[in-house]
Amino acid sequence: MLVLLSPSKTLSFTDKPMSDEFTTPRMLKKSTALIKTLQNKSSSDIANLMSVSPKIASLNSERFQSWKTPFTLNNAKQAIFAFQGDVYEGLDALSFKNKDIDFAQKHLRILSGLYGLLRPLDLMQPYRLEMGTRLKHEQCSNLYDYWDNSILNIIEKDLEALKSNIIINLASMEYFKAINPSEFSGHIINPIFKDTKNGKKKIISFYAKKARGLMSQFIIKNKITSISDIREFNLAGYQFDAASSSENDLLFTRTEAAAKLKV
Repeated sequence: MLVLLSPSKTLSFTDKPMSDEFTTPRMLKKSTALIKTLQNKSSSDIANLMSVSPKIASLNSERFQSWKTPFTLNNAKQAIFAFQGDVYEGLDALSFKNKDIDFAQKHLRILSGLYGLLRPLDLMQPYRLEMGTRLKHEQCSNLYDYWDNSILNIIEKDLEALKSNIIINLASMEYFKAINPSEFSGHIINPIFKDTKNGKKKIISFYAKKARGLMSQFIIKNKITSISDIREFNLAGYQFDAASSSENDLLFTRTEAAAKLKV
């Protein structure tokens, strides 16, 4: 079983890494090619490309210009500790013990516009490049074209090593599309999180993002490898709604009272 997460725009590179253990991104050659394209763009080009403010464009232009290999603990940080934001607040990697990190390294993957696919301990340097960005590179008109089936190929090899064919999709649609899910022959499980508001169950983005991280944490800390055990997820007041779920789409809901108590 592999759990897939989206990356986060919010990063933390000021704190020292929590561990000296690290691995190197497996798609770094393709990342380097993208960086060379980005280094040829001005700050205003980046602002237009990414639809961001001049300040954010300038920051990322500086990041692209200073990006260099090889990655070390002096110029990079493990992905699981570098990403911040709602999902990663729920994941709470700083609470992981060594056995949790070991399990995450085998079972958790982070999709990335720049790095393709990251393992938790893969070193990365700061960047912003969303998967939906229409960055043209050689014959490719966007990042989906650029990564093509290369991400899925690695996912399938990782699943083969685990003797599994199950993906737990906790990524956003923007990122999950990058694996070309229609070409995956295994089993895809989509957990869905809804909160009750004004008497109606609905997806509330902030809560749903945090819940994705919480479920990832639940899977990692409990060393879960079966779909049936995922249904036992109960953090932050969520409960499995069997009646509203299907084989592939697992719905988890909670009441307004539970949300106020747990978040």
